[in-house]
Amino acid sequence: MRTNKIREKWEADEPVLNGWLTISNGFSAEVMAHQGYDTLTVDLQHGVNDEMNLIAMLQAISTTETVPIIRVPWLEPGIIMKALDMGAYGVICPMINTAEDAKKFVEYTSYAPMGRRSFGPIRASIYGGNDYPDHANDMIVRFAMIETAEALDNLDAILGVEGLDAIYIGPSDLSLSLGCKPTFDEVDPPAAQAIDHILERATAHGLRAGIHNGTTASARARIGKGFRFVTVSSDARILADGSQAIIAEMKDPLES
Repeated sequence: MRTNKIREKWEADEPVLNGWLTISNGFSAEVMAHQGYDTLTVDLQHGVNDEMNLIAMLQAISTTETVPIIRVPWLEPGIIMKALDMGAYGVICPMINTAEDAKKFVEYTSYAPMGRRSFGPIRASIYGGNDYPDHANDMIVRFAMIETAEALDNLDAILGVEGLDAIYIGPSDLSLSLGCKPTFDEVDPPAAQAIDHILERATAHGLRAGIHNGTTASARARIGKGFRFVTVSSDARILADGSQAIIAEMKDPLES
């Protein structure tokens, strides 16, 4: 079976640099994949992606060594299993608030006897190899999103669920849940304390911690703290920022 670079880098205690795909287009996914990211996440929750374009995006990513991840819209078995059948090597699931949520997530992403994933790796066996079914349970990376006050209350119980590989923090939703301003980087003190606490407890449980960032400076600082999976911005934001920089420079008065 094709190996998973995420697990290889984590075994070496190296951080994973993740890109974020919100634009529903195979070509834009291909462009991002050829820039050197370790992983790319197709966002089915808040991105404008849909299932019709998902396969083209995954095929585009597969032209490189970049590992495909899908953030599913919700803890729902159908879309989680379809994401895996299409060839995702990692799944990020939002709003995991209890240990029971985490157990269901592990079950939906795992073949029996570990779970109850339905068998039908129609593209996964092409991307991963003919022996995909034999190794998928151990190769897939499962990220539970910790992003609410309820999840904080149940944190150790969630982190103790067998089969969970990592957590992923959504700073904006976490901030909102704690009564703070939604942002990625310069979070309010209660959210900052919560992020540090999640990282500390995840590490204590032997899980890797990931987080979304708005800037490279924030991502690098969080790697220094111990995060081993960092996302910086998104394809749409990169496109907007690059365009704005060009326009701003061109609008400056020309030197005479």
